[in-house]
Amino acid sequence: MKKILNNPADYVDEMLEGMVVAHPEIYAQPVRRVIARAGGATAGKVGIVTGGGSGHLPIFTGYVGKGLLDACAIGDVFASPSAEQMAEAIRLADGGAGVLRLYGNYGGDVMNFDMAGEMVEMENDIRTTTVLLTDDVVSAAKEEAEKRRGVAGMVYAFKIAGAAAEAGSDLDEVTRVAQKAADSCRSIGMALTPCTIPQAGKPTFEIDEGEMEMGMGIHGEPGIWRAAIKPADEIADEMMTRLLDDQPLARGDKVSILVNSLGATPAEELYILFRHAKKRLDAAGVEIVMPLVGRYATSMEMTGATITLIKLDDELEGLLKAPAHCAFWTV
Repeated sequence: MKKILNNPADYVDEMLEGMVVAHPEIYAQPVRRVIARAGGATAGKVGIVTGGGSGHLPIFTGYVGKGLLDACAIGDVFASPSAEQMAEAIRLADGGAGVLRLYGNYGGDVMNFDMAGEMVEMENDIRTTTVLLTDDVVSAAKEEAEKRRGVAGMVYAFKIAGAAAEAGSDLDEVTRVAQKAADSCRSIGMALTPCTIPQAGKPTFEIDEGEMEMGMGIHGEPGIWRAAIKPADEIADEMMTRLLDDQPLARGDKVSILVNSLGATPAEELYILFRHAKKRLDAAGVEIVMPLVGRYATSMEMTGATITLIKLDDELEGLLKAPAHCAFWTV
């Protein structure tokens, strides 16, 4: 493995230390493996927390900031944080108006966040609610959408829920808007190479030179087919077809689209994918609002990309465009 690190066991803690000292006006680390806003919780504002494994920056930790998240619990690379770390994130995000737990649908995260919610409700009398992201269209059939994984759609959910909380909405309203955003997101990914977890020291999966895999998950979960690499337009075409088949759009609809690097894919290649995706949406008479192209949800140094669509109405569009700031994204 070729990585810039010291002891693999210290990888996550040294990364978090570096992030906090690089951006002390945005991030604080009051306790180990929990990142919170530098200014602490805002009195009277609904708090929003997330959590998950390292290796996905800017998700999860990077999106703590004004108009976004209030705190995040972070685990080892591709591993869930503990229930106590999640509970501490909830406590740090609590401004007296309750806390929304907003995160991806992964078994360990769900179990630990459920335990954390019970802990803070009993010990600290903090009311919490939950919204899970289930936007990965190839991870389960449409009729079993509740089993799907949460991937880059989290970026949109963090932004929209964060804007509602910043505007002073109460916990029930922030939860409603977050669920509406989550329900409106559809994502799909593809990969060309694996990545390496520092403590494991070997690739997460194997793929032959010259091959690609469609539908690969952000931790290397199996996709739906593996074959020789196709031209970019064919890749984008299949990804868009699968997204639009799962959530049909009508002429005059509005969407935001995120074309996202899984880590190693350069911006040049993302823009090649975006140009074809836009042609598909233009042909369908669908308007693009605030497109995002870049690294928003990664998988270490995996080469590959995801495409996410969120269908917008006036409410979601307004919240998406509201001001927000973290080290990785400013609106």
